[in-house]
Amino acid sequence: MLGVHQEREAGLQAPALAQTMDWLRDLLRTNGVGCTPVHRVLDIGSGPGVVTCLLAHTFPDAEVVAVDQSPGVLERVRSRAVAQGIGGRVVTRLRRSLGEFGSPDSADLIWIRNGFHRIGDQEAALRSVAGYLRPGGLVAVAGSGLPPRFLPRDIGMGRPGLQARLDAAEEAFSDMRDQLPGSVRTVEDWPAMLARAGLIPSGTRSFFTDLPSPLGMSACEHLQMHLSRLHDQIGTGWSRRTARPLSV
Repeated sequence: MLGVHQEREAGLQAPALAQTMDWLRDLLRTNGVGCTPVHRVLDIGSGPGVVTCLLAHTFPDAEVVAVDQSPGVLERVRSRAVAQGIGGRVVTRLRRSLGEFGSPDSADLIWIRNGFHRIGDQEAALRSVAGYLRPGGLVAVAGSGLPPRFLPRDIGMGRPGLQARLDAAEEAFSDMRDQLPGSVRTVEDWPAMLARAGLIPSGTRSFFTDLPSPLGMSACEHLQMHLSRLHDQIGTGWSRRTARPLSV
């Protein structure tokens, strides 16, 4: 179910993801020492492989390694790559533990979107990942960005401000991180964290997805699944209190 949710979300964000791929390609072309050839890419926390395949299309001379903890999800990666005619360049690696990223080999580009949010010590994990990077290469960390906005302040029933209360409910994620093994509290200043890992920050960009009303069926289904998952998380107790799309 999570794989379906991630696939639908990536489909809705396709224009923003395409802009992101263009930006990464330009960064590798203007790294100060000429164009960096991209022969190997790591996609850490690949999910069902939507971005994995985008990376393979963006860098057609590269082998792209999808790293994830779920064997079922990695099977979806392989199926997607074969269906798109790039199965020979997309390989999968099972990440067996939270601090291990499934590949002993170095890479020219490392993409991280979902690979760190369940790791207690994010800085230690980033230092480990930086060790895989080849000289002149690039580490791209994609965050969840701003919370999605989909409700007016007053929806015509109940107390106004439901959207703000839903945003507050999702902040239970912070409580979940505090309970992870080896959890280390850190300010998520990614440029500073990259610098401490021995990397040179290349800049940040935000890419927005705007879906005007009325929403299409795919967007409606995605939103329904998003709200259902949030309801389940609140009900099963990430937090007993009242009980976050793409930024790189």
